[in-house]
Amino acid sequence: MAAEPIPTEPLSLDDDPAFPLHRGGKLEMRSTIPVRNKDDLSLAYTPGVARVCTAIADNPELAYDYTWTSKVVAVVTDGTAVLGLGDIGPAASMPVMEGKSLLFKEFADVDSVPIALSCTGVDEIVDTVIRMAPSFGGINLEDISAPRCFEIEDRLREALDIPVFHDDQHGTAIVALAALKNAARFVGKPLSELRAVVAGAGASGIAVSQILIEAGIGDIALSDSKGLIYEGRDGLNPVKQRIAAITNRSHLKGSTEEALRGADVFIGLSGSTVHESCVATMSDGAIVFALSNPTPEVHPEVARRHAKVVATGRSDFPNQINNVLAFPGIFRGALDVRAHSITEGMKLAAANALADIVGDDLTADYIIPNPFDDRVAPAVTAAVAAQARAEGVNRI
Repeated sequence: MAAEPIPTEPLSLDDDPAFPLHRGGKLEMRSTIPVRNKDDLSLAYTPGVARVCTAIADNPELAYDYTWTSKVVAVVTDGTAVLGLGDIGPAASMPVMEGKSLLFKEFADVDSVPIALSCTGVDEIVDTVIRMAPSFGGINLEDISAPRCFEIEDRLREALDIPVFHDDQHGTAIVALAALKNAARFVGKPLSELRAVVAGAGASGIAVSQILIEAGIGDIALSDSKGLIYEGRDGLNPVKQRIAAITNRSHLKGSTEEALRGADVFIGLSGSTVHESCVATMSDGAIVFALSNPTPEVHPEVARRHAKVVATGRSDFPNQINNVLAFPGIFRGALDVRAHSITEGMKLAAANALADIVGDDLTADYIIPNPFDDRVAPAVTAAVAAQARAEGVNRI
């Protein structure tokens, strides 16, 4: 007679160390002043608060001095492109948004509020953010799927006089540019002579391509799921039509793999796979940024057989391209000068500041600082604030 199976208890969520850490959320709100007696209460709330409200009504700029507005960022998502999880909805996105707020505070002492919206229409999101914007000094858009994210950011930048920044686009782009500047320096090739291939034409792929062009890279061939993007290709949405007009000067057609022949740089942001044989066809001193998470387009150890410099988006390999190197300091700098917006010049200044931290310590495995390097946020903050003042987008 066969033995009966031994009953097993279902695993508790708390058996996974991630769940106890997240229980109850990762954030709380605290007051900045004590309320010990009726005099404190009468100043913090009625009747004293009425005098502050009246002054702000007469001069709205005073809100930056007498409320939290000037130092708080809204972290806004609709949950449609969360990390590597995709469209998981607003409720499931909240642990990530709380995490983003945690990073803002830990790395640059920026207060922020995670906000997950139960709408996905462009008009709905834009209207909602505009309506809540008076409570904040900046808007960090997060994990909103392409191509809607481009229109949402553009419209909010047009409508609001506070910084609006889609981190999936620009954070990745800024850190990638900083790393590529140092990688180019290491392999002894000017940025202006590099030919790059970017796999993935989503939010980060488009933004990386745009900032590299702003920085003066030689040429970029950008690909999506249908192959290389070029002017006149059928089926391009307006965003891809615009990027087609400023990339692929060699008029390459076909696949990512074909474009890699002789290329100096590969940047992967697509979640696809690139075979070792394709990396082997790249130029001498090739640079490979395989940034998809959790699985890079090509394993770093495989890429190193043919490339001189390799970076990933993972923390367990050298040269992690991590957005946390950029967004906390960028918002800290913008808030410190009460900037109206975050300009292309401010993004380039942030990338240059990141690259400069590496300095003479540059090696194949050290082209970008570690996120825990305490020089990072102050350097980015100072560079962004100075550039904002230089461009005249500051209030103070």
